[in-house]
Amino acid sequence: MGKKVAIIGAGVSGLASIRSCLEEGLEPTCFEKSNDIGGLWKFSDHAEEGRASIYKSVFTNSSKEMMCFPDFPYPDDFPNFMHNSKIQEYLTAFAKEKSLLKYIQFKTFVSSVNKRPDFATTGQWDVTTERDGKRESAVFDAVMVCSGHHVYPNLPKESFPGLNHFKGKCFHSRDYKEPGVFKGKRVLVVGLGNSGCDIATELSHTAEQVVISSRSGSWVMSRVWDNGYPWDMVLITRFGTFLKNNLPTAISDWLYMKQMNARFKHENYGLMPLNGVLRKEPVFNDELPACILCGIVSVKPNVKKFTETSAIFEDGTTFEGIDCVIFATGYSYAYTFLDESIIKNRNNEIILFKGVFPPLLEKSTIAVIGFVQSLGAAIPTVDLQSRWAARVIKGTCTLPSMEDMMNDINEKMERKRKWYGKSETLQTDYIVYMDELSSFIGVKPNIPWLFLTDPKLAMEVYFGPCSSYQFRLVGPGKWPGARNAILTQWDRSLKPLQTRVVGSLQKPRFFFHWLKLFAIPILLIAVFLGLT
Repeated sequence: MGKKVAIIGAGVSGLASIRSCLEEGLEPTCFEKSNDIGGLWKFSDHAEEGRASIYKSVFTNSSKEMMCFPDFPYPDDFPNFMHNSKIQEYLTAFAKEKSLLKYIQFKTFVSSVNKRPDFATTGQWDVTTERDGKRESAVFDAVMVCSGHHVYPNLPKESFPGLNHFKGKCFHSRDYKEPGVFKGKRVLVVGLGNSGCDIATELSHTAEQVVISSRSGSWVMSRVWDNGYPWDMVLITRFGTFLKNNLPTAISDWLYMKQMNARFKHENYGLMPLNGVLRKEPVFNDELPACILCGIVSVKPNVKKFTETSAIFEDGTTFEGIDCVIFATGYSYAYTFLDESIIKNRNNEIILFKGVFPPLLEKSTIAVIGFVQSLGAAIPTVDLQSRWAARVIKGTCTLPSMEDMMNDINEKMERKRKWYGKSETLQTDYIVYMDELSSFIGVKPNIPWLFLTDPKLAMEVYFGPCSSYQFRLVGPGKWPGARNAILTQWDRSLKPLQTRVVGSLQKPRFFFHWLKLFAIPILLIAVFLGLT
């Protein structure tokens, strides 16, 4: 075995990192605080300190063909959007198939990670762990931080005057587990993110009344997209990304807002974002518009102040007789085991090259895996991140100079603010980001070459879903089954729907979809030119 690598956390990022280290001949040791793998996806009926926490009814927002490890598809009969228990089942199967469990030390807490005195020359780290009351320290050549960023709740009580006088219950959404205890209650949910909307719609079936308070609004998307296909298999395509990034801004913005408003007019439902052209992460919820139409969920602006039993909103309206306030206000990110000088924070922005490597260290021997967000799924993202990180640690890939890395970070941050707004510094353009990482390790698909050598595959790769299999087609870690997985991804997507067969499977034809979309504008331009 090669260099020793400490991996902190055995969730999705940790499992990807163990596998990537093994592929590169490194020696991984993974430390997991709990007694099982899964991280965020491992449901517990109570929130545990220092661990991510989900509610019992959580389903995925990404479909199975878009969120699998690129050489390990989900079983054909798994639904497209899966309950958290299905994800846990899949991760367990993956860990067993790849023989990862023997590299994990469970019930082991990492208390500190410090540079060794000779770090400038060796790049080594002292990692201190605790288990069963015993503290141990070991030397590692590198560290991969896989502890996630949904651990420390952001509970901005100081932003809500009068909250200290409120007599009802008040807690963060991480402590919410199931709706039964809220039967007949009047509930205020603060925050219009995925958790806030999920909780509000679930409570609407048992609570007396549910109100969502939103400061800035949000686009709300359905998992079911055009013609009933999974949203991400339709929208996350290379051709769509090309159009978005190359069309004039006014046209790109118009198409985006038209797309977001296709299902319903957000203005009519009080959901419209303050700045609708920003590509902030949308909310995925199939029930919210219907709940609003039926009057069992109401949407209000930001809370101006609380009284003992009510909330007064910024528009002057009041929600009386509140029993409970649930703050779905997101999370703060912190790495309590690291010195602040290692991963620097600038204006609430963590400074990382490509979201992975701290740029100001003498040796690039620590990597943060999973610290980005995009419309794309987490599993393919952390798979590529960890593959790149493992090759940098091994020495197969080299990083640019500190100056070049900082220039890239600053340039990307300006672009992110333009596209996503100041509050979304973790957000990134999925396909652009994946292509950047894949080019570093030599696994980016060569689209022009594919059109010359394998047109059938090229059409699916470029116009079809940008699924994770694309990044195991060529180069290091190439999977022989990748081509077939891409060509059959719609079969696996549609198979679990065939519980009552009434005809042949209807697969989308993306090339003709785009042709139809642009046919009318092209025709109008042609007519205009003909008349002039």
